[in-house]
This record gives sequence, structure tokens and C-alpha cells, in this order.
Amino acid sequence: MKPERLKKAVADIFGAAGMAPAHAQAVAEVLVWADLRGMGSHGVMRVPRYVELLRKGDLNARPAMRTVSETLAAVLFDADRAPGPVAMIHAADAAAAKARQAGIGLALARNTTHTAALGYYTQRLAREGFAALAFAASSPNMAYHGARSAGVSTAPVSLAVPGPGEPLALDMASGVISLGKLMQARRAGTPLAPGSALDPQGNETTDPRAAVLPLPLGGPKGSGLALLVECLCSLLAGNPILAEALEGTPKSRRHYQNGLVVAIEVERFISAATFKVEVQRLAGAIKALSPQPTAEILLPGERGARNARERRDGIALPAPVLKELSELSAGLGVQWPVE
Repeated sequence: MKPERLKKAVADIFGAAGMAPAHAQAVAEVLVWADLRGMGSHGVMRVPRYVELLRKGDLNARPAMRTVSETLAAVLFDADRAPGPVAMIHAADAAAAKARQAGIGLALARNTTHTAALGYYTQRLAREGFAALAFAASSPNMAYHGARSAGVSTAPVSLAVPGPGEPLALDMASGVISLGKLMQARRAGTPLAPGSALDPQGNETTDPRAAVLPLPLGGPKGSGLALLVECLCSLLAGNPILAEALEGTPKSRRHYQNGLVVAIEVERFISAATFKVEVQRLAGAIKALSPQPTAEILLPGERGARNARERRDGIALPAPVLKELSELSAGLGVQWPVE
């Protein structure tokens, strides 16, 4: 399906579910961006879940985001359970505005919902001349190292810097496998790599239908990273998630997340043109390390950029995802496009 057509179809679903038109378009943009880059785990397969959150009231279709506190270089705002992409775009723009004043800007978004692909926000900033970092905290959905039950979230992390063409960009979860990838494998029946996940009894499994809990990447490294992301995104924002969930408080029964975005204005430290030249030089030096002429070394974000170029004329969605979206559209009285 043509990307623009898919964006409109997804935005129509969200609009029919009650989301403000501008917000529906923004969320559709971020989800399709992920599918274009081969990140289907954070793409339009998430649409049914977002609609479910809308119906439950966990996601606010008409949020009133407000600033809680602010300094020259930082801002904390309450997202009022806004769609994650809406809140994170707001955070990225706020961090950029602060960076233009102070050289560096930090924005904390509390009480948001699923943030979608963090790489969208950092790459957006990188294209505007900023080096960027983003983190997201959510409820426990990954085992802490040494435990056999959920203790931390898969805590995604993204970093990006401007490049001569596409940004040099990293987008990763702190788990061996993200929850979205686990969902994809479950739908497709694709076996998981050993050491990726646990079953409900806390035993390691490669069966995607039995797997419920990702394991942390690098054991104590991944779980430690996830724990500190919670401290930076949630505790700093005065909106704890993990302790609330582990203690079983009433607040933990609702879906909510927190996000953090940092923007650094490259031009404050070195000319943007020189920085991009140095990024290109570094990239070339790394690629030259390939042991064979036919074996290519890929840099962070490179595969996704290639996927986006290849899919600009059409995105092939998995049959189960198409079926879900078609049925969801019908239930909302929206016409799903037929190829």
C-alpha cells in the first residue's frame, strides 16, 4: 500500500475513534514511518491497541497538555494521557526550542501513552541540526537480571546525530527482544532465539506463543539500563511507574508512560557542515574495517534508511495486520482501502 494512502487510512481510524484530526495525522505519520523502515513491531500493527486504550480511557483523545515547571534549558510537562507520538513530538519541539536558547535542551513528558518508535523523534531533531537522545519508561514487561518475573520495562533508548545524508541513528530496547518483536513472532509463529524470553513459569523458551517476558540484553547491563531509564524518565518527573506496578497500587492498573528528550545544538560547538563531514569520515573509517570486499558493515540507522527508500512506493503489511485493520475499520464505520 502507498505510504500516504496508509497514513490516511490509519488517521481515519483514529479520527473515527475520537482522536483530534491533527493528533490522528501525527500518530499515523509516526506509525507508518516505522513500517517504512522495517520496524513493523512499532508500526501500524499498534493501531488496534491504541484504539483499545482510547476506549478504556487510558489514552485521552483530547488531551490538555500543560507545563508543570520550566527553566532556561529544561521543561517538564504533563501530557494528560495524550497519544504517545503527540506528546513526544511536543517534547522534541520543546527540547529544540530550549537548545536554541541555551545550547542544550531537556524535555520531560509525564503521563503519556505508548511512545511508538523513539527513533522518529531523535531523527527529526537530527535533521534540524541537533544531536539528540530519547528515553521512554513504561510498566514492568521484562525480567530483571536474576529474577523470573517482570521487574523493569524494555526501556527503549534512541540517539541520533546529523549526517551528510541520513542521520546516524540508534534505536534499541534494553531487552534481547522488544515486546513488539515478540508480538510479531507470536503472530507469525517464528521461533525466538535462545535466551530471548521466559514463559509464564519463568522458564526460558523459544516458542513465541509460550513466551511472555523478554530477557534483558546483556543480563545485568540491560536490566540496569532499564532501571536507570525509570529513574530519569519517571522518578525525575514525579510520576513513578515500576514501584507502583510492583506494589500493586490502584494507579498501576492504568496504562501510562513517561518520556525524556534531550536536544544539543551542534552549531554551538562546531559548525554543522564540519560536524557532518566528520560523521562521514568516521562512518567511512568504520566501513573500511570490513574483512571482505563483499561483506558490508552497516551503521546505525542505515538499514532503516534503505528500507524507507525501497518502500516509498508501497508497504507490504502482513496478512494478520491487514485483517485486524480491516475489521477495526469496519467496526468504526470507516472504509479500509482495497488495493
